[in-house]
Amino acid sequence: MSTQHGTAMPNTIKLRAEAFTEAARRAGFRSDYALAKAMDVNRSTVTRVVDGYLKPGPAFIGGALVALAPLRFEDLFEVIPSGE
Repeated sequence: MSTQHGTAMPNTIKLRAEAFTEAARRAGFRSDYALAKAMDVNRSTVTRVVDGYLKPGPAFIGGALVALAPLRFEDLFEVIPSGE
């Protein structure tokens, strides 16, 4: 855990939105709907995570890694302190 002012803070996962969007484009996904279908999540989930309104959950992360293989976790996501 990272600390801020001496208090332990949990970490969270953040989407690297530009890398994700570029990877989806290069993989041939022409819409959020097509990408969401390949990821097995709702289109609105893709939109909200990419726009930063929702943190990526396990289904989103797993779906992204399957749909955008051979990209790896660190290509699409970063671990940050939860306060950021």
